[in-house]
Amino acid sequence: MIEIKNMTFGYSRKKLLYRDLSLSLGSGRIYGLLGRNGAGKSTLLKNMIGLLFPKSGSITVNDFKPGKRQPSFLETIYFIPEEVYVPSLTIKQYETLFAPFYPRFNTTEFSRYLDELDVRTDEKLNKLSFGQQKKFIIAFSLACNTPVLLLDEPTNGLDIPSKKQFRKLIASVMNDERMIFISTHQIRDLDNLIDQIVIVDEGRLLLNEPVATITDKLVFKTVGDISEANAPLYKEDTLKGLAVVEQNHHAEESKVNLEHLFNAVTENPVLIRQIFQS
Repeated sequence: MIEIKNMTFGYSRKKLLYRDLSLSLGSGRIYGLLGRNGAGKSTLLKNMIGLLFPKSGSITVNDFKPGKRQPSFLETIYFIPEEVYVPSLTIKQYETLFAPFYPRFNTTEFSRYLDELDVRTDEKLNKLSFGQQKKFIIAFSLACNTPVLLLDEPTNGLDIPSKKQFRKLIASVMNDERMIFISTHQIRDLDNLIDQIVIVDEGRLLLNEPVATITDKLVFKTVGDISEANAPLYKEDTLKGLAVVEQNHHAEESKVNLEHLFNAVTENPVLIRQIFQS
């Protein structure tokens, strides 16, 4: 569904955010894009939607070239930036104006998503709080039923109950024909939601693996001390003991800790590559 081949991108020739990046994303999955602040996560999404253009390499989305911004392409993809913009329109006026651009838009679903996110008002959208604006855009994007949905820091501005409802809605709209790609640094907001994890750092793709493969290759646990025979890829002191990420030599079952995974991958990129290629 999204194919990136040898993409190089930078805002200047001297500083490149991505160097020969190749990434393949298929339908039927919720992807989580993890990276440091300033690592270019938002930039990658904007290249996918055709708002930015790679210096070299290629990007195809649904067999389209995003940079051409063809209407037939734009109706298949929806992008929510971190900082949303809403015009001086009511909900009904916004729907009347923008819904026709999306052939699969469902008014009944839109109304239900608004109810579930507690966004009901006759006020102009630009008069609402940032959190309410964000929830409105999330509801509209889901009702568009595009095959590809790109979300940049979608939980920013949401309170705790709204974050829970957001996760519930995202899980409920997934199907085999849809792909959702979420960029975030608020890793804990996405626990139990992501099917596949993509990690980028310093312009390189370090990991692109399903959660099931990650738990097959790595184990996440808390121990009292560390055995020299199984030195961890990452360790962190906690109140309950030493949290570690280790290579899963003994087929142990564990739950992925996204924060610890990110640290393990970025601190040991070469070893991680060897583990997942074996």
